[in-house]
Amino acid sequence: MVKKEIKYVVVIVVGIAVIFLGIRFAFGVTNPFYVVASGSMIPNLNIGDFVTVSHNIPFNSLKIGDIIVFRTFGTTDTGQHEIIVHRVAQVINDNGERIVRTKGDANDGSIPGLDYPIFEKNYIGKVVYVIPQLGVVTDALRPPTNYILIGIILIVLIYYLRKKNELPTYKKE
Repeated sequence: MVKKEIKYVVVIVVGIAVIFLGIRFAFGVTNPFYVVASGSMIPNLNIGDFVTVSHNIPFNSLKIGDIIVFRTFGTTDTGQHEIIVHRVAQVINDNGERIVRTKGDANDGSIPGLDYPIFEKNYIGKVVYVIPQLGVVTDALRPPTNYILIGIILIVLIYYLRKKNELPTYKKE
């Protein structure tokens, strides 16, 4: 009976992995999911909105008005590039190299080092789907909460499968 339960768990885990890898392949990027972290895109995107990006939309096809996700050209004090969700405000061709300048919808202008310059190597993808406020849920499910939740779900699943597969016992009279 334990073998059957393990088989169910393995099928579920493999199924989730196949779905995740399929999504990664379909959107052409390692992580197609991002959560809007600031109010710079209000009223079009709000803090906590969940966006899906596709890298299958080439950098060379971006146009003014597209909303993109990118790594900043400049780095923070810790040496990390920030990941930003902003709208394309300008596209420049400089000696055959394309450079994009973005701007948050709620910002007065572009912020040098953050919104400009954006080269192809900084480009993560174009926003293709927005699910309002779903990011609030995903933020709540960050480690260690997600590991605890997965453990509880597996325990409940195993308990349910054991109860379902129990044979009724009959008393001999």
